[in-house]
Amino acid sequence: MDVPARLRYSMNHEWIDDTADPATVGITAFAAAALGDVIYAELPEPGTQLAAGEVCGEVESTKSVAELYMPVSGEIVATNEAVVAAPDLIGADPYGAGWLFRVRLTETPPLMTADEYRAHLTEADSGGVS
Repeated sequence: MDVPARLRYSMNHEWIDDTADPATVGITAFAAAALGDVIYAELPEPGTQLAAGEVCGEVESTKSVAELYMPVSGEIVATNEAVVAAPDLIGADPYGAGWLFRVRLTETPPLMTADEYRAHLTEADSGGVS
């Protein structure tokens, strides 16, 4: 499973690239694969202030609907309109063209490194994490 080392990860399978301001957020390749063919993405509106852990949108696939959770606190400054127009970008390129939104950070809770996220996936696969 592709887990880029430069990113940080939430327990809810969102990734964040906070090496630039604003930070970029998306869902992981694991989450995209679990969803299957994504047919709709509802993303937060620019200007929205959200706290870490809040529901900030949803992604719908032919299999299910998954809520998106804000991995950090901050203000949404941009959404990926290409994903809204072509939601399949999320599965095709989750760490590139399939990014979801950009956020100006106000608070960053502890997030997982790539190695910690891989361990989380292994633990979840063995039934240890829900």
